Amino acid sequence: MRTRHGIHSPGCRPQRRSPGRSVHLSHGRGAQLVTGGSRSVAAVARTHNRQLHAEAGEAVEVDLKRLDGGDDGIVEVVMCRQKARNALGHLFVSQMRELVSSLSSDAAARVVVFRSLVPGVFCAGADLKERALMINSESDLFVHGLRSLMTQIAVLPMPTIAAIDGVALGGGLELALACDLRCAASSAHMGLIETTRGLLPGAGGSQRLPRTIGVTLAKELIFTGRRIDGQTALEMGLVNRAVEQNEAGDAAYREALSLAREILPQAPIAVRMAKEAMNRGVEVDMTSAMAIERMCYARVIPTRDRQEGMAAFIEKRPPKGSQSFWVMTPKLDQKDSTHVNLG
Repeated sequence: MRTRHGIHSPGCRPQRRSPGRSVHLSHGRGAQLVTGGSRSVAAVARTHNRQLHAEAGEAVEVDLKRLDGGDDGIVEVVMCRQKARNALGHLFVSQMRELVSSLSSDAAARVVVFRSLVPGVFCAGADLKERALMINSESDLFVHGLRSLMTQIAVLPMPTIAAIDGVALGGGLELALACDLRCAASSAHMGLIETTRGLLPGAGGSQRLPRTIGVTLAKELIFTGRRIDGQTALEMGLVNRAVEQNEAGDAAYREALSLAREILPQAPIAVRMAKEAMNRGVEVDMTSAMAIERMCYARVIPTRDRQEGMAAFIEKRPPKGSQSFWVMTPKLDQKDSTHVNLG
């Protein structure tokens, strides 16, 4: 596995980087992406900026890992603010925003998994120590930034999966709700508990929870500030999968990785267009939704994904581009939306 700093390690380390360490713009997969043209120059520049911030002495609270081998195309956003239980503080949010922004134009990223390296915690929500020092206007501005971050995650073009192996409260659950899919350990605890603090969910939770589990159940959970476990969340439709926790404490992550591997072989433009059709369609009336579906469908017709998929069906064989051999063009919004099939 490769981190954004090119270090082979099980995850990010939230210590300060050495000021004297050299910085390399391209390394490992990054170099391949630049020369191959599958990432934009802006995305590479943002990666470079993150490296500079790390070299300047900032603690790494959110990191990026690209899986390789058979998992090439799966990217992990790793949360590792150990002492503060991944609380949504200024630095954490800033680093998360930068990583998500880089992913928005990264055609090599096929599926994104959000996970935590803090034992027993996905994300504990707002950093109340930081919030206590803010005046009302500062607090309002910060929550607006949180709302914007969750929207950034929600509109990522590729499928996103939250791996909830522990506590996901308040803003932590709002982060998971911003993802397309959620896997949870049965023992995980989650809830929008803002009403117990004299607040209401302000980073999208009051809107995304009703759209996920229905208005009546969402009102009950938000009005009461109730916490539920992973199994109850599965029964409500809040998560897609719930699994028993393992000794390593990463059962939800392993389940999320399994789900990502099911998505990975599918034609990437088709998957992205399906996501766009659903996300935009649920917000409008049926007639408008059908028009959105037609538009998205039209964009997959000229792709080599579609041509190879149909040929494989007729010839009764697996698509040659399966198992991560599809290569997309840098911009999904090109008129022809074509890409090269290396299969």
